[in-house]
Amino acid sequence: MRRHKALLFAAFALMARPIGAQTAGTSDARPQFAAAPGAESVRLDGVLDEAEWSAAEMISEMTMLEPTEGIAPTLATRVRILVGAREIVIGIECVDPDPGGIVSYSKARDSRLSREDNVKIVLDTFLDGRSGYVFAVNPTGARYDALVSDRGERENSNWDEVWEATTRVHAEGWSAELRIPIRSLRFNPGLTEWGFNIERRVERLQETSRWSGARRGYSLTQTSRSGLVASLPEFDSGIGLGVTPALVGRAGKPGGDESSGFDAEPSLDVNQLIGAATIASLTANTDFAETEVDTRRTNLTRFPLFFPEKRAFFLEGADIFDFGLGAGRSLLPFFSRRIGLVSGETVPLEFGAKVNGRLGNTNFGALATHTGEVEGVVPATNVGVIRVQQNVLAESSVGFIGTAGDPLGRTGAWTAGADFTFQTSHFMGERNFLVGVWGLTADREDLQGDKSAWGFKVDYPNDPLDAAITYIRIGDAFDPALGFVPRAGIQKLQPNATYLLRPNWSWLRNQNFELFSEFVFDLDGELESYRIFTAPLNLRFESGDRFEFNIVPTGDRPLVPFEIGGVVIPAGEYDWVRYRVEIDAAPKRPVSGRASWWFGTFYDGTLDQIQARVQWNPSATFNLEVGAERNTASLGGGNFTQDLASLRAALNISPDLVVSSFLQYDNESDSFGTNTRMRWTFNPLGELFVIWNTNIIDPFDRWQTDTNLLSVKVRYTLRR
Repeated sequence: MRRHKALLFAAFALMARPIGAQTAGTSDARPQFAAAPGAESVRLDGVLDEAEWSAAEMISEMTMLEPTEGIAPTLATRVRILVGAREIVIGIECVDPDPGGIVSYSKARDSRLSREDNVKIVLDTFLDGRSGYVFAVNPTGARYDALVSDRGERENSNWDEVWEATTRVHAEGWSAELRIPIRSLRFNPGLTEWGFNIERRVERLQETSRWSGARRGYSLTQTSRSGLVASLPEFDSGIGLGVTPALVGRAGKPGGDESSGFDAEPSLDVNQLIGAATIASLTANTDFAETEVDTRRTNLTRFPLFFPEKRAFFLEGADIFDFGLGAGRSLLPFFSRRIGLVSGETVPLEFGAKVNGRLGNTNFGALATHTGEVEGVVPATNVGVIRVQQNVLAESSVGFIGTAGDPLGRTGAWTAGADFTFQTSHFMGERNFLVGVWGLTADREDLQGDKSAWGFKVDYPNDPLDAAITYIRIGDAFDPALGFVPRAGIQKLQPNATYLLRPNWSWLRNQNFELFSEFVFDLDGELESYRIFTAPLNLRFESGDRFEFNIVPTGDRPLVPFEIGGVVIPAGEYDWVRYRVEIDAAPKRPVSGRASWWFGTFYDGTLDQIQARVQWNPSATFNLEVGAERNTASLGGGNFTQDLASLRAALNISPDLVVSSFLQYDNESDSFGTNTRMRWTFNPLGELFVIWNTNIIDPFDRWQTDTNLLSVKVRYTLRR
C-alpha cells in the first residue's frame, strides 16, 4: 500500500513538474518580450506615433487557431507595451488591407465582442497560472473587461474597473491604445514579469489567432499557458486610498403601494490598498441604481432559476469566492445576491466591509454586511463570509469557505466547507486534466436532517475531445442561508462529452457531437429525473452560420403536484422526448440572429417552444435586438401559453456616452417593463447615470402603472 501511494505521488509530481517551473517566474518554454519605459509620454489617440513605441520590443508572430491550427495568420498583428510607475499602456496594430470589411458594431462598455473583430488581452499579475484580468477592445472603441474565473474555464464579465482605450480605423487596418492604471490591478510587487497573452478575432474570415498557447485545447484565460511580459518596473500605487462619494436623486413612484415622491441620498465607498496585492473596501448606504434589471425568463421546471450577480461592490475579487470544481449552479455555498435582495424586493445595504487579495501563495477574501429592516419582510441582519485558498503543486489548490448569519434573520445559521482541485496542463504530454473534490455542511436552528453536501468532478477539457463526469450529493436538510441550492435531498450524476470533427470540406468548418446528461437520484438511490441532451447534428459552416438538431430524452418523478404555467402536473412518473431545430445567422452581417423550435412530448402532453432573436446593427452608433419566445403546452391538467418579448436598443454616441433601453413583456406577470439608462463616463474616475424605470401592469387593458421612477446618480473617485 505504501508503495502504491509513492507511485501515485510520483505520477502527480511528474505531471506537475514542467508547468511548476514556469509559474515560479522563469521563462522556460514560455514566449516572452520586454516592456519598455515611457507610458507617461503616450497621448491616448489610437495612433502609435510616439517615439517610445518605435523603441519598444514588439510581438509580431501570432499563430492561427481557427480555421487552421498552427499556421501563420492571414493578417498580421503587432503588440507593444510601455510601462510607467503608475500605469501600463498596451499598443496594438491590427493590419487589414480591407478596412471596409472590418466587423465592428459596438461602442458601449461591456458589449459582447466575441462576434466582432476584436483583440483580447489577459494579464496574470500574480504569475500563478490560475487567475488573471481580461481586457478587450473592438475597432470602434467598445471596451470589455472581466476576471478569469473557474480556473480559466469562465470569465466573470460583470466585473468593471477603471481603464481607458482609444482606437483608430485607417487605410492599413486598425490600431488601439489601452491605458490600465496600476491601481486597477492587484499584483505581486516582487515580480518583474507577468503572464501575458493576446488573441485576435477577424470575424469576416472566421479567423482567430493567438500569441502563446495557440492550441485549440487551451483557452486564452488559461493563464498557465500565457507568455511573459518582462522588464516591469517597481510599480507605485501611491498611498492606495480611493474615496468614491455618490449622490442619488429619485423622483416618481418606486412601485407597489408606495406613493410618488422625491428623495436624495448620499452613499460612500472607500478602498484602501494593503500592499499591492490586497484591497480593503468599505461601503455605506450603498445604492445600486445603475445596475441593469434582470432579464425575464420563462421557467418550465419545478425548481427556481439562477440569476447572476451584477452589483459592483460584490464583484470586486469575486473570483476568490469560487468554490468546488463541478459544483456550478447546482450548489453555491456563497451567493451574494442573497444580500440586499429578498423575493425581488430591495433591502437597504446600510454598511459593508470587504477585504480580498493574495499573500504569497494564499488567496483570501472576507465580507461582512449589515442590512436594514424592511417592515413585514425581513429584520435588520448581519452576515459574513470568509474564503481562503492555498495554491499547491503547480496549478492546483486547496481551500476553505465559511459563512455566518442569515439575510432572512433566522438564527444559528452557518456554513463551512473545504475543496481541493488538482489541475495540470501537462497530462499525457500537453493535455488538460482536472480532478476536484469538495465537502460542505450547513446548519440553522430550523434545520433537521442531513445537513451535508459533497461532490467530485473529473474533467478532461481538450480538443477535439472534451469529457467530464460530475457527482454531487446534497442532504435533504442542506440549506446554506447565504447560498443557492435549487434542489436538496438528491444525488446528481452528470457524464458529459463533446467531440469536434473538422472535415476537410470547403463549406463546413466543423461538426460538434454533444452529449450532456444528468441523472438525479434521491438519497436512497431511486431515480427522480433524468435529461440526456444529444446533438447528432451541430454544423458550423465556413460562413459562420450554424445549424443544429437535438434529441433530448427526459424523465421526471415528482412526488407532489406542482404548477407550470398555471397548470397542475400531478405526482407520478413521466418520460418524454423533446426535439430541437436551431439556426444561427452569422453575426458578421448587419442583420443576424437565432431561431429555435423545441417540440415533442412534455410530461403527460405536448409542448412547442419557439424562440427567436434578431439583431440589427446598421452602424456602431445604433444597435437593436428583438427577442421573442412562445411556449404552447397541451397537458392532461389543461393548456397554457407563455409569451415573452424583449427589445434592446442602444444609441452609442461614443464609447463613453451611451443611451440604452431594455423593454420586456411577459404574459405570466402581465406586465411591461422598461429600463432606460444613460451612462456618461465624463472622466475615467467619474460617471453620471440617468435611469428611468417603468413597470406597467395589465398593459393591454387597465394600464396600471406599478413603477415610474427617474433616478440620477453621479459618482467620482478620488485616488491618492
